[in-house]
Amino acid sequence: MLVKQLYTQCLAQGAYFIMSGKEAAIIDPLRETEPYLSLLKENNVELKYIFETHFHADFVSGHVDLAKKTGAKIVFGPQAQTSYESIVATDDQEFKIGDLTIRVLHTPGHTLESSCFLLLDEAHKPHCLFTGDTLFIGDVGRPDLAIKSNLTQDDLAGMLYDSLRNKVITLPNDVIIYPAHGAGSACGKNMSKETFDTLGNQKEKNYALQNISKEAFIKELTTGILPAPQYFAKNAALNKQGYTSFDSALQKGTQALTADAFEKAQQQGALVLDVRKPAEFASGYIPNAWFIGMDGQFAPWVGALIKDLHQAIILVAPHGREAEAVTRLSRVGYDNCIGYLQGGVQAWKDAGKKLEQMESIPATQFATEFITEKLHVLDVRKPGEYEAKHLSHVNNFPLDFIEEWMVTQDKSKHYHIHCAGGYRSMIAASILKSKGFNHLTDVAGGFSAITQTNIPANAYEVTCTKA
Repeated sequence: MLVKQLYTQCLAQGAYFIMSGKEAAIIDPLRETEPYLSLLKENNVELKYIFETHFHADFVSGHVDLAKKTGAKIVFGPQAQTSYESIVATDDQEFKIGDLTIRVLHTPGHTLESSCFLLLDEAHKPHCLFTGDTLFIGDVGRPDLAIKSNLTQDDLAGMLYDSLRNKVITLPNDVIIYPAHGAGSACGKNMSKETFDTLGNQKEKNYALQNISKEAFIKELTTGILPAPQYFAKNAALNKQGYTSFDSALQKGTQALTADAFEKAQQQGALVLDVRKPAEFASGYIPNAWFIGMDGQFAPWVGALIKDLHQAIILVAPHGREAEAVTRLSRVGYDNCIGYLQGGVQAWKDAGKKLEQMESIPATQFATEFITEKLHVLDVRKPGEYEAKHLSHVNNFPLDFIEEWMVTQDKSKHYHIHCAGGYRSMIAASILKSKGFNHLTDVAGGFSAITQTNIPANAYEVTCTKA
């Protein structure tokens, strides 16, 4: 028996490879199929089933492409409806993988079709539980993604309460919990950085598994949920209805474009997406380019900020990482990347085309100016980060909602922008610059660097404290 967790840090997502004898199963695969095909070849096994814990909202699964390439059957839990061939299992239905058994446990709450998959070993003893977004390490899935006219988030939270108590808590304490996500995912509120644990340990540490009333559970679960990123519903629809092949998206997106061809594509409406490091972007970028660096939570920020999944995208990427950028775009449903700038910014410069620069200053310089001058500062962190500690008289403008709040700002003013570490602030600065804000300064190192400067302690505020 082999159970292998395949964790992708950028998406905080866990897929799983299960093998017994000459048969294998994969749970919640990412969009690209090559890693799974390689595992199958390395182990000389046949893929029998692809299990999907639910219709994922934060990424496009590779289930459709993988089924076409291997002949494996796609399995969902009860109440799932797909536009492609799939098995919609019944509650407690069992599937054989070599000498192993996978039992479907219908656990509605995160979504109506959400299900956990219980792996029984050769002796039919419960070994581990693949919980999808039903149960995370330290948290549970948000209950607001499947709201309908006759179904509220409170209703779904109540279903999740019952699912956990009727299907999960009753299992042996030594069962290993393998969730679909960890810290950094927007599918929950307070997930642990750990990616697996025993059920017994979670019974002690996870608030959702404590002896609390349904009313208390619903209140805790629904308090403080940020609005879901705009791409969630669109990704869920792709996972339900199917999509164009990843291979075709990769081939289209990895076309090398000359500086002239790149410029023409931009003039025809393509969005220039610069995925280098913040400092590299600041030192010289193509006018109107957006920065979203690959060395951060690239795909989730693309999904949150680029509203149209069909938006034509052209890339400025580090040499040798172009295919990686296209792959990571495709993971969240952006399949219309039409190429990258061959030779990068240097080729653009050599062609005699204009580059712009973004002012970025160290936190020490910002501190001096903040103490002696009246600055207009934009704190683009998330509300929870801001509430924990922020500069006095500085308001919160979360990057997630930049499209909404930018229209309330004065383009004639000079804004200093900071986040926690310098990644999100450069994203915000690039978008604002493309929208006509010409007086911008990024604070390198963000709030973590600011707190290490000589700004006095009384210049900070705490909006709220958690008990």
